[in-house]
Amino acid sequence: MMSRRRTLTQFLIEERRRHPQATGELNALILDVALACKGISQLLRRGTLSGRAGYTEAVNPQGEKQHQLDQETQEIFVRVNEWGGRLAGMASEETQEVIPIPAELPKGKYLLLFDPLDGSAISDLNFSVGSIFSILRAPRPGEDAITRDFLQPGTEQVCAGYAIYGPSTMLVLTVGRGVFGFTLDPGVGEFLLTHPNLQIPATTSDFAINASNRRFWEPAVKLYVDECVAGKDGPRGRDFSMRWMGCLVAEAHRILLRGGVYLYPRDSRQPPQAGRLRLLYELNPIAFVIEQAAGLCSTGSHRLLELTPTDLHQRAGVIFGAREEVERLVRYHRDHNQKEYEAPLFGTRGLFKDPGPT
Repeated sequence: MMSRRRTLTQFLIEERRRHPQATGELNALILDVALACKGISQLLRRGTLSGRAGYTEAVNPQGEKQHQLDQETQEIFVRVNEWGGRLAGMASEETQEVIPIPAELPKGKYLLLFDPLDGSAISDLNFSVGSIFSILRAPRPGEDAITRDFLQPGTEQVCAGYAIYGPSTMLVLTVGRGVFGFTLDPGVGEFLLTHPNLQIPATTSDFAINASNRRFWEPAVKLYVDECVAGKDGPRGRDFSMRWMGCLVAEAHRILLRGGVYLYPRDSRQPPQAGRLRLLYELNPIAFVIEQAAGLCSTGSHRLLELTPTDLHQRAGVIFGAREEVERLVRYHRDHNQKEYEAPLFGTRGLFKDPGPT
């Protein structure tokens, strides 16, 4: 029997009724994105039985080897979304240039940006992975989109979200009125509303960071992590748990449901780059979701959604999650990021400091 829960289609119809002037094109585009996510979910459920394990010889615009699933999921996103007449163009983490709408198809008033498979590097391990998407208004509706059309700050997003493919498939999205989670019921092939009005607690004792990169961190990040690791005997006066899952979608999802703060900060490994994650395909949509769920998202010095991109594949550092922890990290970047601080806890041997020769 069908559940009494609202379907994604019913939810979007209710949202449209709040805006009598709406044409329904955005709803239709979101449903196309959801259809792409259903297709990817089905593909991933077969795992290595699909014969799509491992890497290809191709590389993405960042010079990283593409997994076979990167190419397959890219194709699904493009083919499902190009035909409906809602888009003027698309852009993907996996392609260098804008993806045009075929000449024979109508052009619409929206732009779609996406990372078709976040976490593809761990997909062969049967861990949770995801897809991330962002929808912008096209500056020139009905015309072929060009690169500069996509270079809009994250504040201009009209919808953003992600799908997470784990024991169940969930679609999490915002249209600027809170964050809602929908779980795919494979029996009826519908996304059903299971997590209304997701909210991130303002405080937390969980943080997520790749601690192996400590030697490259800025002083503010080192100070914050050292204080957390010091636990109840340190300046924070309580114990923290450290986590790292290797997939941005999985980290964001855990924080939405359980709370926490996530750090992938700017570091000194590649000085010309402002960070490691892609602003348009990963950070802007996740930041929109996080802020709509009462969290905060920052580069450490600026609100991330206010950054104006200059390149399709621009990167940035990021801190997001529990409001109080992000605010603390912003203060540390303001007050403690000019020079190395003294960390007595790790002044000799410690978890994060090389003790040197003995």
